[in-house]
Amino acid sequence: MAAVSVLGRGAHAQLAGGLAGAAAFAPVRRFDVDRRRVRVAATLPDAGALGDELAGVVRDACAQAGLTAAERAATPLLLAVHAHPAAGRASDVDGPATAASFAAELAERTGLGGVAGVYTCACVSASTAVADAAALMRLGRAGRVVVAAGYLVEPDQFALFDAGRALATDGVARPFSTGRGGLLLGDAVSAVVLEAGARDPLAEIAGWGRAGDGYHTVRPDPEGSGMARAIAGALRRAGIAPDEVGYVNANASGAEGDAAEATALHRALGPAATRVPVSSTKSVHGHGLEGSGLLELIVTALAVQSGKLPVNAGYLGADPACELDVIVGAPRPAESPYALSLNAAFGGANTALVVRAA
Repeated sequence: MAAVSVLGRGAHAQLAGGLAGAAAFAPVRRFDVDRRRVRVAATLPDAGALGDELAGVVRDACAQAGLTAAERAATPLLLAVHAHPAAGRASDVDGPATAASFAAELAERTGLGGVAGVYTCACVSASTAVADAAALMRLGRAGRVVVAAGYLVEPDQFALFDAGRALATDGVARPFSTGRGGLLLGDAVSAVVLEAGARDPLAEIAGWGRAGDGYHTVRPDPEGSGMARAIAGALRRAGIAPDEVGYVNANASGAEGDAAEATALHRALGPAATRVPVSSTKSVHGHGLEGSGLLELIVTALAVQSGKLPVNAGYLGADPACELDVIVGAPRPAESPYALSLNAAFGGANTALVVRAA
C-alpha cells in the first residue's frame, strides 16, 4: 500500500497523523479562494499533477508487494477518480480526455496489464473498486488487482461545495460532535495491491457490502437504512458477529449525515454500537471525495495491524443524535483484529469494508 495526503508521503504517515489527532487544515494556496465563504482545506504543499501522484503511489505499492515487471504486466488496474484532469480544458485532437483514457494512461505509465474498471461514483468510488476487486478474487476471476484512487483539491469542486454551503465555516471538521458545521476537503491519493493468498499480507479484506437508499439527491436516509444494509452484508461475508468489530473508521465528515450514520450503526450492530470505538479520520486529513475510501481503508488496515486506533479530531462534545463511543483525546488500543471502513456518497450510495489484521 502507498498513500499521499496532507499528512505526508507514505502509508505509515497517514496512520501517524490519525493517531496524533491534529487536524491539518490550512489556508488554500493552490488556487484563488478570496471570493469563497470558506478558504481552508487539507492540501499537500508539494503535490504534483494528479497523474504523477497516482503513478508514484502505484509504483510504490507494486514495489512494496515485490511485483516483478512480468507480474505487473499481468495485473489489471481499477481506478477511482473524478474525471480526467484535463477534461473540459483540452481539445480532442489527441483523443477524448475521459476518466477511461486517464486510467489507460496510468496503466501504461506503471506497467500494469490494462484497465479492468474505472469508478466515478463520487465518495464511494474507491471503496466500490475495492469491493469489486475482492469479489473478483473470491470468485476466482483474478489473482491480483491494483486499486488506485486519487483526488487533489481543485477550484471547481471546491467552489461547488462552498456554494452549496457544505463546507465548515469555522475551518474545523467535527465528525459526530455537537457544533459540527460541515465538511472540509483534502488531498487523497493512494494505491493498494490486493492478492488472493498474498505472500506477506498487511491485512485482509474479509468482507464487503454495498447498498443504496435513494432517499435524496444529496442527503442520506435519516434512518440509515442503506448504510445499515451495507454493514450487515459486509459482516455476513466476513462471517463475524457485530460484537467482533473492534473499530469503525466512519464516513462521518462533520455534516448533517453524521446522525444518519450513527443510526445505521445502531441498526446494524445492535447493542455493540455503543461499545465499539469509532472515529472519522476525515477530521484530520479532510474529505478526499473519490479518493477518500482507499486512503481511509489504508489507515484502518494499519491501525488494526499496529494495535492503535486513530483519534476523532475537532470533537467539542457529545451530540444526542450520535450516541457512539467516539475516540477523543488520545488513541485507543485495538482489542479486535476486525474493523469497519464506511463510506457514503450523494445519491444514497453506501459501502462497508471489513478489514482483518494479518
